[in-house]
Amino acid sequence: MRDAVRFAPTIVIAPMPDRRRHRGPAPEDGRLFAQDQEAGLARAAAELGWLLERGYALPSALKLVGDRHALTARQRLAVQRAACTPAQAEGRAARRLAAGALRGRRIVVDGFNVLTTVEAALAGGVLLIGRDGCLRDMASVHGTYRIVAETGPALERIGTWLERHGVAAAHWLLDAPVANSGRLAGFLREHAQVRDRPWTVEVVPSPDPVLCVAQDPVATSDSVVLDRCATWVDLARAVVRDSVPGVRVLDLSGG
Repeated sequence: MRDAVRFAPTIVIAPMPDRRRHRGPAPEDGRLFAQDQEAGLARAAAELGWLLERGYALPSALKLVGDRHALTARQRLAVQRAACTPAQAEGRAARRLAAGALRGRRIVVDGFNVLTTVEAALAGGVLLIGRDGCLRDMASVHGTYRIVAETGPALERIGTWLERHGVAAAHWLLDAPVANSGRLAGFLREHAQVRDRPWTVEVVPSPDPVLCVAQDPVATSDSVVLDRCATWVDLARAVVRDSVPGVRVLDLSGG
């Protein structure tokens, strides 16, 4: 959710209430992210990483690449979420843990980040593999979160995966500034109690600083955290791969 490009707006528009019942695709996503678009978007992500490696600022580099490939705003967001420099990809890969390394350990979960990705997978939303091999969604939370039809099933799949891989406990972090974070915290605690799962939930001003210094492995796809944390696991990708069959994933990794 914190990967989105931050342009300085000239007009401030009040956010519309979030009335979504699903975490599914936007109306034009079927066309914008069709299979015949994959190769071009992957090239754009590679070019953006090349420019970032050479010191270009993200907004100007993204505009340059987006204009070159005539990308829509939503396609540019996907490219931005998928891109990273080779050095970033190498550093993230070095700190990435396999599922087998989590047995008997506690993990710290970037709550909105992981949950919305699994929700999007269940709802048929756009999922993409970035240049660092990490799974990301296009349904990021912006200022407010609404529990949707996929929330309960997503938590069930996450919990089942953690149990199957012997994870000792999970500490969920939620962003306090996001509207309804307290409601989701209650939903998580209730789920954990009913399912007898060793989960704790904390609502904090910003999970990033906590995740970056965590001694336990962190579950996230947030680029800021991936470049600073000690160890991490792509929990959303593992859960989607193992328990959401037939999901369409846009591979922008270039691999």
